[in-house]
Amino acid sequence: MEKLLIVDDDKGIQKQLKWSLSDYDVVLADDRQSAIAAVRRHEPKVITLDLGLPPDEANASEGLAALQEILTIAPHSKVIVITGNDDRTNALAAIAAGAYDFYQKPVDTEVINVIVARAFSVAAIEEENRKMRAVAGSDIGIIGNSESIDRLRMMVKRIAPTAITALLLGESGTGKEVTANAVHLASDRKDKPFIAINCASIPETLLESELFGFEKGAFTGAHRTTKGKIECAEGGTLFLDEIGDMPYSLQAKLLRFLQEKCIERLGGRQEIAVDVRVVCATNQNLEQMVADKTFREDLFYRVSEITLNIPPLRDRDEDVIILAQYFLQHYAKEYKRNVKSFSADALSAIKGHRWPGNIRELQNKVKSSVIMTTGTQVTAIDLGFFDQQDTSFELSLNLRVVREQAESIAIQKAYALADGNMSKTAELLGVTRPTLYSLIEKYELTIND
Repeated sequence: MEKLLIVDDDKGIQKQLKWSLSDYDVVLADDRQSAIAAVRRHEPKVITLDLGLPPDEANASEGLAALQEILTIAPHSKVIVITGNDDRTNALAAIAAGAYDFYQKPVDTEVINVIVARAFSVAAIEEENRKMRAVAGSDIGIIGNSESIDRLRMMVKRIAPTAITALLLGESGTGKEVTANAVHLASDRKDKPFIAINCASIPETLLESELFGFEKGAFTGAHRTTKGKIECAEGGTLFLDEIGDMPYSLQAKLLRFLQEKCIERLGGRQEIAVDVRVVCATNQNLEQMVADKTFREDLFYRVSEITLNIPPLRDRDEDVIILAQYFLQHYAKEYKRNVKSFSADALSAIKGHRWPGNIRELQNKVKSSVIMTTGTQVTAIDLGFFDQQDTSFELSLNLRVVREQAESIAIQKAYALADGNMSKTAELLGVTRPTLYSLIEKYELTIND
C-alpha cells in the first residue's frame, strides 16, 4: 500500500480522513515538527496538509511554513492543502508556493479519494519520467540522477554553448569521453564531427602527424597529403584524452594551435585556420606534473580554462543500479537474450561492490553476465561475485544446501558453455539427458530458449 501522510491537529479530522482513505497506508502527524519527521522517515508521495497547525491554528502561517519545508526536503511530493470554507485566499497562496491541489472542508469521501488517487497517479508518472530522463541522460548521454551527476550535467550545459576549453578530471573508467561527447551534443556544434584521440595510445613519433596531419613527402612513406585529427574535427569538437601523456616536445605546438586556432601540417609551410572546440581529459595530477617540469605550465592554464571533476562510481549513490539496468537492457537486446532484470542477491552485490574500475568495470560485468546467465534474471554468480565473496550472502553449513547450490551453478555454467545445447550440457556434466532434465526440474532452473 502507498504511504499517505495526513497532517492535521484535529483528531476527529484525522480519523475521518484515515477511514475515508482506507486504500492507503496512512501516517498521521499533528504539527509541523512531526510532519517533517514523518516525511523524512516514510518519504510519502502524497501528503494532505491542514494549514491551521499549532501554535497558530487560527491562521495559516504555520501550515504555509510546513508546506515550504516539506517541498524543500521532498520536492517531488504532492501536497494537498485542506482548508476551511472561508480560507480560499490561503489555499491559493499555498498553490502558488508549490502545493499540488487544495480541498475545502467538510470532508467528502468520494471527492477526497479522487483527488488523492489522482495525486498518486501524477506522482507515479513524474517518477517514471525522471527515471527515463536519467537513463536518457537528458539527451546528452550522461546517465544517472545522483546529486553529483546532476551538477555535472548542469555544468556541461552551461559551458557547451561557449568556446571555452574544458579539462575533465576523473579516475579511469568514470566516463570522461562520454562527458566530452555530452559537451559536444549540448553545443551548436552537435551536427559537426566529434573526434577523439588518446594521447597515451599513440607512439610519440606518430602522435604529431596524427594530430596535425602531413604533406606528401614529409617523411618516408608519406605518399599523399593527409589531414590530421584537428582538421578532421573542423567545425566540431576535438577530445584529447590522457593529455598528461602528451610528449613535452609536442606540447608547445599544441599550445600554439589552442592560442592561434591555426596549424601547420608536418612538412608544410602554410598555416591552416581551423575552427575546433577542444576538450581535454586526464586521470593524472597535472599541477604536480607542472611542478616536476613534465607538463608545460602555460599549456596547463590554457587547457584548464574550466575544470570538470567526474565523480567515481562509488560516490554516485543509486546511479550504479540505474547504470546496471541500462547496460542490462542494452546487452540483452544486442545479444538477443531473454534477460529481464537482476535478482535480489545481484542487486545487493552491485550496491556493495566498490567498483575500482568504475563504469567500465560495471559495463564489462553486466555484459558478461548477460551472456552467461541461463535464466531471465542475472544473479550475483552471473556477475562473477561468487568466487570473490563480494556479496552479502553466506555459504550455508547445510551440506544438502551446499550440494544443491553447487549443482545449480554447474548446470548453468555448462549450459552457457554448450551454447544452449542440452546434449552437450549433459556431456560436459557427465550425466545423461534424463538426469539433466530431472535436475533442472528439481532445482527449478529457468533455461533460456
